[in-house]
Amino acid sequence: MDTNNLTPIRRGIVGVQYLFVAFGATVLVPLLVGLDPSTALFTAGIGTLIFHLVTKGKVPIFLGSSFAFIAPIIKATELYGLTGALAGIVGVSVVYFIVSALVRWQGIKVIDRLFPPVVIGPVIILIGLSLAGAGVNMAKENWVLAMVSLLTAVFVTMRAKGLLKLIPIFAGIIVGYVTGILFYNIDLSGVREAMWFSLPQFVTPTFSWEPILFMIPVAIAPVIEHVGDVYVVNAVAGKNFVKDPGLHRTLLGDGLACLVAGFLGGPPVTTYSEVTGAMSLTKVTNPQVLRIAAITAIIFSVIGKVSALLKSIPSAVLGGIMLLLFGTIACAGINTLMHSKVNMHSTRNIVIISLTLTFGIGGAVLQCGDFSLSGIGLSALIGVALNLIIPRDKTENTQVEI
Repeated sequence: MDTNNLTPIRRGIVGVQYLFVAFGATVLVPLLVGLDPSTALFTAGIGTLIFHLVTKGKVPIFLGSSFAFIAPIIKATELYGLTGALAGIVGVSVVYFIVSALVRWQGIKVIDRLFPPVVIGPVIILIGLSLAGAGVNMAKENWVLAMVSLLTAVFVTMRAKGLLKLIPIFAGIIVGYVTGILFYNIDLSGVREAMWFSLPQFVTPTFSWEPILFMIPVAIAPVIEHVGDVYVVNAVAGKNFVKDPGLHRTLLGDGLACLVAGFLGGPPVTTYSEVTGAMSLTKVTNPQVLRIAAITAIIFSVIGKVSALLKSIPSAVLGGIMLLLFGTIACAGINTLMHSKVNMHSTRNIVIISLTLTFGIGGAVLQCGDFSLSGIGLSALIGVALNLIIPRDKTENTQVEI
């Protein structure tokens, strides 16, 4: 399809369609971590527009809520409060800025050196497994609703075709929610009483070093995901965005979007593979269409009844989706190791992977005065440090295959 010949109306329709693909995942993250879903929609829209501004409007990417930060935000909120966790989200942008500067200076090889698959794979596995218990706890509030949502998402993933196949989360939430309304008397009074127009609940961060240092290491995995997604978008659009406008610009744009999200009370944002998949199906890769999706997200964010409707979704419905979602993330980590052909017979690789996993799953804590580092952040730092310290086999392939 020649996107240059699309009428404004058709561009608008496709743009809304792309938001529909990203909608379920974008609002799921804030619902799980205690943030306002309307704020997440607003920051996703603003963040996407900022990204397009930084990348000269050339790269067809939509930025939505990042799953990688669910566990860290929950833990940071427990330790430092919600406003402290938001400060940590602001700190995440620093990682993007640093990597952007390094890529501009050294090129893509700096990614291969610091974050090879042997480091990123186990970190992604940890991201998926760290909330398995939370998913079960939410699901057991009503196993019927949880299983209806889960089985719907699985069915859509396995059997659906076209654009429907790209929205298993959204489909699972809808079917689970409707089931709850029909059989479990979900309280809809909040939806009825909500105003049609209502600004998102913006929350500003309270700055201190502890939550920032706690959250920063977690950004390693999303940075790698960003690089991979840009390469996939290259293939879908038939252009080389790594060179023009440059990978350093896409990283900078993503970092600025995370910065704005943290200051406004939204979750960190990342490139959305679901939307890229939708582009590969529709063949519409015009960046203007993604900007229409971003503007639509902003419009939805100020409709008060949309926010009230999202907040009325039963926890069990979200828990059922989580059972599939976080297992899928863990499998993505395993796939990273397999696809990149990491040598599992190498003692060096076994040491890095095993220590990264055991420190994360075992709940190790690095304590220094009032500051502590644990979980995914600690494991990510351990993986990076071991990769730099342990001598490398000269015959070993360390390149990230994207």
